[in-house]
Amino acid sequence: MNTSVKDAASLLSVSEKTIYRWIKQEVVPVYRVNEQYRFNRAELLEWATSRRMGVSPEAFHEAEDTSIPLPTLIESLETGRIVYRLEGKNRVQVMSGLVDELSLPEEVDRSYLLKVLNAREELASTGIGNGIAIPHPRNPVLLHITKPSVTLAFLENPIDFDALDRKPVHTLFCLISPTLRAHLHLLSKLSFALRDPGFKTAIENQGSRDEIFAAMRKLNETLLR
Repeated sequence: MNTSVKDAASLLSVSEKTIYRWIKQEVVPVYRVNEQYRFNRAELLEWATSRRMGVSPEAFHEAEDTSIPLPTLIESLETGRIVYRLEGKNRVQVMSGLVDELSLPEEVDRSYLLKVLNAREELASTGIGNGIAIPHPRNPVLLHITKPSVTLAFLENPIDFDALDRKPVHTLFCLISPTLRAHLHLLSKLSFALRDPGFKTAIENQGSRDEIFAAMRKLNETLLR
């Protein structure tokens, strides 16, 4: 919540008077901090784009600090969690249950995140084949998550995910990243890990948390050697 009224007006190319009018009408997401109005930049841009306000693409750009170490798959899974027997009779129900299980800061709007994830699936399925899907937001930066996470969920019943190979999906890896750079890095690491026999077997067998992390550590040791 570090965006002022002046900054909000600049982002949306409107006058400050218009921003105050929207605040009074209670139509724009805003917070009162120390007697001043403050906006969450991500929420504000999401609100504007959902109303087709023609926000400039530059408004979504955030410089990424390449000096910050990229997350490892193990660290991100530790930040997230492993969910067993996630229920749902179809993709919509499963995605709703998945969002409820995600380890997220309290300020994250889960209902909006669910809409974002479902919109991504409608654009193109994240089912990559062999019963695995990797749901993720189209634009990770919008969520303003400070720490990347990977949530692994095993489904109670395989469901149709419109995957590339048409096979029902039984396993989800949900990637939530603060930057596009971190997202692509995790996606590449996960894709590589899923080709490793040990890690692949642990996933196919829906192994315990200890078994899955042991397979990941072994894979990391192999890469270091």
